[in-house]
Amino acid sequence: MSLESPLSAASASARETVAGLIAKARAAQRAYERFSQERVDEAVVAAGWAIMQPERNRLLAEMAVRDTGCGNVDDKILKNYRKTLGLLRDLKGVRSVGVIAEYPERGIVEIARPVGVVAAITPSTNPGATPANKIINALKGRNAIVIAPSPKGRGTCAALIGYINAELEKVGAPPDLVQVLPAPVTKESTQELMRQADLVVATGSQNNVRAAYASGTPAFGVGAGNVCAIVDVSADLREAACNIARSKAFDNATSCSSENSLVILDAVYDQALAALSEAGGMLLDGEEKQRLQALMWSGGRLNPDVTAQSAPRIAALARMERAGFAAAKFLMVEESGSGPDHPFSGEKLSPVLAVYRARDFDHACSIVSRIYAYQGAGHSVGIHGSDDEHIARLGLELPVCRVIVNQVHCFATGGSFDNGLPFSLSMGCGTWGRNNFSDNMNYRHYLNITRIVRKIPEQVPSEREIFGDYLSKFG
Repeated sequence: MSLESPLSAASASARETVAGLIAKARAAQRAYERFSQERVDEAVVAAGWAIMQPERNRLLAEMAVRDTGCGNVDDKILKNYRKTLGLLRDLKGVRSVGVIAEYPERGIVEIARPVGVVAAITPSTNPGATPANKIINALKGRNAIVIAPSPKGRGTCAALIGYINAELEKVGAPPDLVQVLPAPVTKESTQELMRQADLVVATGSQNNVRAAYASGTPAFGVGAGNVCAIVDVSADLREAACNIARSKAFDNATSCSSENSLVILDAVYDQALAALSEAGGMLLDGEEKQRLQALMWSGGRLNPDVTAQSAPRIAALARMERAGFAAAKFLMVEESGSGPDHPFSGEKLSPVLAVYRARDFDHACSIVSRIYAYQGAGHSVGIHGSDDEHIARLGLELPVCRVIVNQVHCFATGGSFDNGLPFSLSMGCGTWGRNNFSDNMNYRHYLNITRIVRKIPEQVPSEREIFGDYLSKFG
């Protein structure tokens, strides 16, 4: 009789399965590493076309909604298109093979090198766009990549990778450069993939991110979303309401960059609520708020039946029947507190927006700070207004890596065609969000950089240059 437990048997099976994938990935990566910049760029564009080709884009979007129950088809088509086209724009003409930078005055030459085999952990909320983004960035760095999708999103991810491999074959890329964990995707196989790879890039639940950091493999993981936005007294209220509505309702708020709380200054509070109502928001009364809270946090945890559902669907689940819910784009609840006793102050992963009333801008900043002390520190904050001093204060005082000014927040944080952030679906949140980076994840995170260092004329400062001002002031 075998003394091996079911758990250890599952782990041994996972190790063997993953080892086979990694061996094939390493062989493919060694061949791909010899590609020229021109051939690498052909592979990058091929992978992009695999998801952007219109018929395939629609099929992937339909499959994602059908399998995961999250979001809506039209918005996923747009997301697949915009995020991929924007990423390809960012990468076009960028050097990632051989010498990528020279600094003669410092005697330094930088050479791009692959990281090897990347393990990419991707969420069910974006089973097409997020894997595509990671695959394209990995290919730009001459890496192989193995995707560990969410179980619900595996079908979409597997179909995408099938399309990508068909396109990569056209450009002569080696087989097995892009792979996906076989079904069923388990905790054991995902953890084993993270242990055996050379780099982990994790997007999704905080459990997955913590597992990535604990895997023993170098890892980039993202922080929790729970975005707040401020409507200042100087805001164009109609424009602000339209931007907030587009962001909050897009793909039923699957994005970690959708606003979860809105802080409106008292002087414009009533007018802002009216503008938000015109833009498709539905403000709940006290009884409706209680019904919604009971639905969304049954048993003390966020109810997955509500995640990424439409506002009318959520209203129906909560048995709210007042006229207007059928046409609502998002739901609004007035809130004043934050923390576990005020669950609407946290991330809701649905078109539900908590609304706070602030006496003045100092109070608005205090409200946002308290919310981020509970959840969402590091990610970003939005502001609608034209007061440059207020905008600067957010960047100087709040624990955020991005301050998004007068934009559709869920588009802007991940890069947009009208701002300068890199296109990405994975946003680092710095140490505030327990992350080791604060950028939008981009191709440089998938590179090792070797530096050739030559001698330059010696530059030794005098003691007076270093200590003169200090000694003059303090003796």
